[in-house]
Order: sequence, then structure tokens, then C-alpha cells
Amino acid sequence: MATSRKTSGQQRQGYPDIEKSNAAFEKYYKAQGIVPEAEWDKFISTLQQPLPATFRITGFRSHAQHLLQFLKSHFFTDLMGASIDGIPIEKPKPISWYPDELAWQLSLTRTCIRKVPALENLHKFLVDETESGNISRQELVSMIPPLLMDVKPHHRVLDMCAAPGSKTAQLIEMLHAEQSEGWPEGFVIANDSDNKRCYIMVHQAKRLNSPCFMIVNHDASLLPSLMLTDKCGKRIPIRYDRILCDVPCSGDGTLRKNYMIWKKWNLGSALNLHSLQYRILLRGIELLQVGGRLIYSTCSFNPIENEAVVAAILEKSQGTIELVDTSTMLPGLRRMPGMSSWKVIADGKEIQNLDEVPANERRYRTTMWPPTNAEQFNLHRCIRMLPHHEDSGGFFVAVLQKTEHLPWSKEGKAKENAKKEATNNPQNEDAEKLHEPSYMEEVTKDVKITDDGGQPGDVLNIKTDEVHEENNKARKEENDQQGTVGNELMEAEEEPKPKKMKYQNVYKEDPFVFFKDDVDVWPAIKLYYGVKDEFPLNQMFTRCHVGKKRNLYMVNSAVCEIVQACENKLKVINCGVKVWSRSDAKGVDCDFRLAQDGIYSVFPYLTSRKVEITRNDVQVILTEENPFCAKLCKETKKTIEALAQGSVIFIYDPKKYDPHSQDLLLYIVGWRGKTSVRSFVPKGDRFHILRLCDMLPAEKMFSNDNTSGPSQNERTVEEEAKDAEAAVISDNCEEDMTNIDINSGTDKNSAEDATSGSSIDDQ
Repeated sequence: MATSRKTSGQQRQGYPDIEKSNAAFEKYYKAQGIVPEAEWDKFISTLQQPLPATFRITGFRSHAQHLLQFLKSHFFTDLMGASIDGIPIEKPKPISWYPDELAWQLSLTRTCIRKVPALENLHKFLVDETESGNISRQELVSMIPPLLMDVKPHHRVLDMCAAPGSKTAQLIEMLHAEQSEGWPEGFVIANDSDNKRCYIMVHQAKRLNSPCFMIVNHDASLLPSLMLTDKCGKRIPIRYDRILCDVPCSGDGTLRKNYMIWKKWNLGSALNLHSLQYRILLRGIELLQVGGRLIYSTCSFNPIENEAVVAAILEKSQGTIELVDTSTMLPGLRRMPGMSSWKVIADGKEIQNLDEVPANERRYRTTMWPPTNAEQFNLHRCIRMLPHHEDSGGFFVAVLQKTEHLPWSKEGKAKENAKKEATNNPQNEDAEKLHEPSYMEEVTKDVKITDDGGQPGDVLNIKTDEVHEENNKARKEENDQQGTVGNELMEAEEEPKPKKMKYQNVYKEDPFVFFKDDVDVWPAIKLYYGVKDEFPLNQMFTRCHVGKKRNLYMVNSAVCEIVQACENKLKVINCGVKVWSRSDAKGVDCDFRLAQDGIYSVFPYLTSRKVEITRNDVQVILTEENPFCAKLCKETKKTIEALAQGSVIFIYDPKKYDPHSQDLLLYIVGWRGKTSVRSFVPKGDRFHILRLCDMLPAEKMFSNDNTSGPSQNERTVEEEAKDAEAAVISDNCEEDMTNIDINSGTDKNSAEDATSGSSIDDQ
């Protein structure tokens, strides 16, 4: 049967509007009192409005400031006085509490963008810079947890539930905040239990070109203790300085962008997730260093997922964990304090304890009710974000600090027993000294989650066979270190092994093969690039045991040791930054060319193949396809012609020519051919450099003007995951060495461009 087609005059009918109301939602949260009564109508009306767009300028601080100034001078000033039908449009505004004006909020509808050329140009710019990773589209409230973590370059950071990765990227940026070359000693480990979402994180993190990150795929509540060697040569479990625990939640704080929650909301989601949230947070505080800081967050309004989880952990920890006062942090951020009392509801009625739970209801736990001593936990120090306060989504944040070893940990038990012994034997002066914190902090701090024999309904943690064996192995190593010191207290108690869990049928990762001193390809690379002897060769790896090594990657020393120690115990998805790629070009003395991704990491170690260029040379190299050497300035041409064919580093130092120049210091990876040169900078980065150095005419300002197909921003999460996974799997394939012709808008360097794309909104 033939089907009729709509004529051009017929209008396309869209999906029916979703009714943005839910009586059960309103009744429940009115009863909880999370919103002041006078603000309730404003709260509901804001939830029914679309969420404004927010973005964050990423990268090293110097590059971020350059991009900010470009935004202000080229786009924001053009919006002054702009209007639609005589009504002034809302101007982009900086988020007041975000440092250095690096985060902005703007309300742009498609109608506004079409009607105002200045807004259309701004939109194109944001899409361009997002796809190249210099701007991250990220929800306003999602930016809060990393800021409260106060990450420093030496910190060991764990993101327990990291996908899709916007917060992880923010943490990596903080690790590198003041750095332009080399790498910090700290690292970020990003974990997620969903294999597909891990590849989205790869897509996010790789654009930051950091050798200090690692992505792993594991159940956050069962994360094993990873081992490192300390300065004394002892193998010790890693305890993290900072942990982000952004747990899975019911997500009713995202109603402004996830409209289907209006229709589907019910209390069951929170009840089902409470136990998982408790277990993840419990494992988080066990992996935290004494003195370290953990951020617990959700995008939910529900106290069952928020204050109840935090209070249960505080009660169990017996004073070893405390809430940090954040009232002076992020000045200008409007927030609500946490609650010390809330209601647990079943069948529409408040219930006081487990005895009142209906017989057929198995989802309730004792940890859902406010503890009797809730006031002493300072739950008012938690942060609840309401949408009408910052024109944002809903969010909850608690900042926890570990002040002592946990009471159920080995060190905690040892200290408690030592106190009892000292009390029973007051003349034994050495008993207390034996367990001073300064000593115990030097030995390892292995912790395991166990059933403490609590009340019925308490949350228990069931380990996998693999995690059980790893924890017992770590405990045995620690006992060997401690010798006779409290050995009767430190015995590793073997637990019965639980049943093995079935693994998902997921893609098996390529191995991480780290270089040894006798690796065959290294002598030629070292000689060709004049690599210094102090270059950490053992921190470089490839992803294959046999065959040609296609790409060479670099990580810092800590990540290097962790990957090698846990590769068979923990599924490592990705880590490090690419520094060399095989070229196999004929007539060249070295089979490997430098990669733009890792040039800022390896540059301090290279002494050869460096070419200083002028501002005019930058424009020629980045805008022309294979320009002849004759087009470069005289000194550059002379230096180039003195070099043999192969990979080179073009160095542009603007201060050398003009002390007042605002241009960026640039290291551009390129190629010296027989009579011409070329660059190996991805297309998006190329436009980024040219824009910030003001080297592009207005009609060539945007790289997406001549491209076809859907914008990366409009693609689904599934499409992003497939592309990201394909990019990782094919990362060992040889890359096309051709260039990009900006004048024609064609992209011939597809392999290098495969790792750049748009960021994904993160809650």
C-alpha cells in the first residue's frame, strides 16, 4: 500500500508536550520540607522551565585566560544592545562563585540564535571549541564538587563513579593547573562500573593530553586496594588524598533536562539505590587517607539518598569521619543547609522504624532513618542546591574529612587495643608509643568492608572472589612489613570465599606493555631526537606484545607502577598520553614521529629537531597545505634546510619578538619534507590557535562552516560511546600523515582528529 507524503506546506507534528507535574513528587517533598514554604511555588515553576546552557573554559590556566579574553572581546561585546523584536536579549553572565570567570551561563533558544547574528557566531564558536576540548559543556551544579575538593598537583585522586567524565576532566585540569611542560607527581584514577560509559570517559580525558590519568572499569563498592612502593622500598596500599563519590541516584534533581522523570517519578528509585550508595561511600572512606577529603554528591533532592547515607556513615565511623564546614567556600553560591531530621514514608504514611514496614516490602534499611544523635553530626554542613536559587538543577553535596583510622580497620583496632592495654597496665610506658599515629601512618592502611554483625536490615557488602584475594594478599604483605609489632592484632583473617560473579561479555583490552632498557626501537628514537639520559623510558608503553609498535604512550611514575601491579586484577581501560607514532616514511632515519598530544610532556627532554619560527610562519604552517620552505622567513628556512627529513618541533615564542605580545607560547609538531613542511595539529586545535592569535579572517573563523552532517553536540550517548570505543580499539592503527587545508575546509588527517569531539553534559 502506497503511503502519502507530506507536502511542503504541511507542518511536521512533534511529540506531545510532557506534563511537567507529578502529584506524588510534590506531596513527598512538601512533607520532607526541603524547600521553605514561601519558596515552594518558585521551586516548582523553575523546575518546569528549560535548563540554561552553562560551559566551562578548560585547559591549562594560561590557555584558559587567553580563550576567556578572546570570548569577551570578539563575542560578548557584540551582544551589547542586541535585541529581538525590541526586547533586549539576556547577556551571557559569569558564574559568580567559579574562580577567574572561567564558567559562564547563557539562555539561548534556537529562535534567538537564528535571529541574532552575534548569537549565531557565538554558538558556532562554542561548538567549535567544545569539539576540540577547549570548552566543556557542563551543568552548573556539576562544577561544584571538584571545586570543593581543592586538588593540588601532588594529590592522589580517585573518582569512584566517574562517567561521563566532565568532573573527571575538571579534576585533571586542577592537577595540571599551573603546569605547561612535564607532568605533576599526582594522578587521577577514574572508575565506572559501566564498560560502555568508560569509553565516553576516554573520549573526554584524552583531549586533556595528561600522562597522569587512568580509567578503570569496576564496581565502585568493591574497589580493591592498589599497591605502590614507598620511598623506603616498601609495598603499601594506596590511600587517596581526594575522593569524589558522585553516586548513582534517582536523579530527580535533573527534571529540567530529563523531562520523563516527571512522568515516572516514584519513591521506589531512592529506596532501591540507598544500599548501593551506602556501600560505595563506605568503600570510599576506607580508601581515603587520614587527613584526606571525600566529596559525596547526588543529583537528587531525597534525604534518603543524601543525609541518610551520610549520617549512617558518620555514625558507623564513630568520630573518625567528620563533615567539613563549607560556609566560607565558594563565596556567592546560594545554598540550603543539610537536614538533621526527615521522614521515611511507606504507602503514603510516615513510619518510625523497620517494625512498621509492610510485610511484603523488603527495600527499607535501618540506615534510612535519622540517627537518634543526628544533631552531633553537624548535618547542616551539607549543601543542598535548589533550582530557583542559582537557575540550575537540583544537587546535594557533603564534604567529609578523615581525622583518624576507622574503628573497624586494622590500625583502628590496634590503637583501641593498645589503649585498653595501657589502661590495664598503666606502668607500661611503651604501650601507647607503640601505636602512635605517626608510626601507624608509615605502615600500610589496608581496609576491608565486612559484616559487622549489625542489626537486621543493615547494609552488608559482598565481595567478588577477585577482590577477596587481592585484599587478603595486601593484608599479608602488610603483616610481613610490621614484623612483631602487634602481630597478634594484625593477623589477616581469612574469609570464606563467596561465589564467583559472572563477568559481562565486553571487549578485552589490549595489554599495557611497558618499555625495558633494551627495547629495540628506542636507540634510534633517542639518537634522532637527542633525548636526554634522564628521560623516564620505563614510563613509556605500547599496546601490543608482538608485531610493529604503532603508538608509544607516556604516564607518570605512579600510574606506571599502578598499571603494572593491577592489570590482571582490575580492568584498565585507558591511561596516559600518546607521545610518538610510527610513520614508516621512506628516507627517514627514525620510524617514529612526534605526536602533538604529548609534545608538552616530552619537550623538556628533547634537544634536537627543534625549529624556532615567527608569527608569520605560524600562519603559513597552520593555514596552508604543505607550504614550500621558501614561504617561511629566512632564518626559519635556513634552520629547516639544515635538518634531515622527518618529524620536527616548531617553537613559537612570542615574547622573543614582542615582550608585550598576548600570543600563546606554542609547540607545534610538524614534518620536514624534501621541499616543504607540514604540521600535525588536529583540525580543531589548529583553528583554536589561529583564532587566539588573531590570524583568521572573519569569514574563516569557524571550522564547522564547511562541514556537513550532525553536530557532535546533537549526537546520542550511544553514538558517542561507539565512536569513543572505536577510537580506542583502532588507536594502534597507523595514522594518515596528510594535512588539513583550511582554505578548502577539507580534513585529511582523520585519524588524528578521531580523538577530538564534543563534551557531554554531566550532572
